[in-house]
Amino acid sequence: MDLSLENKKLELIQWLSTLDDTSLIDKLMRLREKEKNDWWNEISAREKESIEKGIQDADNRKLTSHSNVKGIYEKWL
Repeated sequence: MDLSLENKKLELIQWLSTLDDTSLIDKLMRLREKEKNDWWNEISAREKESIEKGIQDADNRKLTSHSNVKGIYEKWL
């Protein structure tokens, strides 16, 4: 793991251990809970169906190469 990331974590731990602001602690707890949520549960049924179809197509080797897609859409890129 990146040393600077470790340092940041330690700095946050130290800061949290001295924190007395209840509202800020509550905000941090809500953020933590939000981060735990699975994005799959947040998307629509239509989006889930589209993803599942894409996975099924990939499993069945119904794929288009990157170069073909790039050729189709390059005029918009």
